[in-house]
Amino acid sequence: MTDLRDAAMTSKAWPFEEARRVLKRFEKAPPEKGYALFETGYGPSGLPHIGTFGEVLRTTMIRRAFEVISDIPTKMICFSDDLDGMRKVPGNVPNSESLKPHLQRPLTAVPDPFGTHESFGHHNNAMLRRFLDTFGFEYDFISATEFYQSGQFDEVLKRAVERYDDIMKVMLKSLREERQQTYSIFLPIHPETGRVLYVPMKSVNAADHTITFDDEDGREWTLPVTGGNVKLQWKPDFGARWAALGVDFEMFGKDHSTNAPIYSRICEILGTKAPETYTYELFLDEGGQKISKTSGNGISIDEWLTYASTESLSYFMYGKPKTAKRMHFDVIPKAVDEYHQQLRAYADQDTAKRLANPVYHIHGHNVPTSTMIVSFAMLLNLASVASAEDKEGLWGFIRRYAPDASAETHPDLDQAAGFAVRYYNDFVKPTRVFRLADDKERAAMEDLAARLKAYDGPIEDEAIQTIVFAVGKDHGFEPLRDWFKALYEVCLGASQGPRFGGFIALYGIDETVKLIEDGLAGKLAG
Repeated sequence: MTDLRDAAMTSKAWPFEEARRVLKRFEKAPPEKGYALFETGYGPSGLPHIGTFGEVLRTTMIRRAFEVISDIPTKMICFSDDLDGMRKVPGNVPNSESLKPHLQRPLTAVPDPFGTHESFGHHNNAMLRRFLDTFGFEYDFISATEFYQSGQFDEVLKRAVERYDDIMKVMLKSLREERQQTYSIFLPIHPETGRVLYVPMKSVNAADHTITFDDEDGREWTLPVTGGNVKLQWKPDFGARWAALGVDFEMFGKDHSTNAPIYSRICEILGTKAPETYTYELFLDEGGQKISKTSGNGISIDEWLTYASTESLSYFMYGKPKTAKRMHFDVIPKAVDEYHQQLRAYADQDTAKRLANPVYHIHGHNVPTSTMIVSFAMLLNLASVASAEDKEGLWGFIRRYAPDASAETHPDLDQAAGFAVRYYNDFVKPTRVFRLADDKERAAMEDLAARLKAYDGPIEDEAIQTIVFAVGKDHGFEPLRDWFKALYEVCLGASQGPRFGGFIALYGIDETVKLIEDGLAGKLAG
């Protein structure tokens, strides 16, 4: 354990770098609350999306790294801002018209359009928790509605009234002049309509912790800030939540970066040290636009898990958090194969290299052994040429290639075979474009087919790859990449593919010869 901790204290893996920043907070004294608190925030204005999952996963990775370098206990909170007013109706829910009368009401007061929960906020919270539970995250869930209404937030809200002018000075500096005239950190919840009101304050009374304001109809109201009668505007809410909970670490997307100093300053005004923060780059859809809960663009968690394992998604999330990530279906095969490459590498790595390996941060000390003897990319090409409708259609080839392999002994390969067939039919098959070979390519492919027919050596990836290489060189392809590109486009209907020698070994010599002959005869292009 000592060697592990020593290695972790110098590791350049980003979860350890962040964990060391959190640990530095406690150099002089351990946390008064008895644990280090990691928080993730969630705005349940729409169905949970993959970015939310990434935030919780990455925070979990930092929390685990912290537990390696410190004996201080930890907690993680997932906080849902479900008292927020519904600003617009999401476009990806049923019965959306029925939600329009409830605009500006707290999400936990908006009827559930799915008809399964007591409110839209409760429904979205349940979806979030289901997603997080699928991955086995350890967390405590806090609903803002319960946090405000139960009185847990009352002491900090009273402090916010008492220090109202100081907080307003911070906020007003960040606002346009016209917004400054009507802004208040407090948003009253109308006692009659239940709407979250964006109205100026007539007075803020520190003596009895009340606010006075006129509603949209000009009627004057005085409400206590406690007991769920008001909520804080989102920027002050961020800092006040940190103060109320004693948060030690929180990460958020780049769109929060300019506001982070505001959150921190408000937390300090309310009497608590601001947490360590980490800004990650945003997730983008196929067109390079930011993924949004309300528009429902990009790929969802459930969609990813339709085509690949949970671990492959975790692997994708680990890499370069400070680089914008385009999240579309075409990133899945690469993530699957790279994850298994890292699994295979882990077994022979020393402690320092293991701590830098993404699979350590996905699995902790229980890193499994990969049994993926055939890559996901190769399975996709096999599904293509075999016209496989289910994974059994692939297993016939796999068993011939590796007679000792089975679904029981190679469970991740079995799972991947099923995913590959599904992925092929949904994404690869509709986009395949075969072409005819030119004269030079035709001569080379005829030569390759002839050499394969005459081959009587071992059916091994490298031996057959050597033959394919030799044909390309003998026919003057320079660079050799053009030779392989021609094979892929004529025989597989794609511009890139697997190591062709490995593909032949898996698919079979006779089958590959026929595939080449069909490609040259125009049967595939037709």
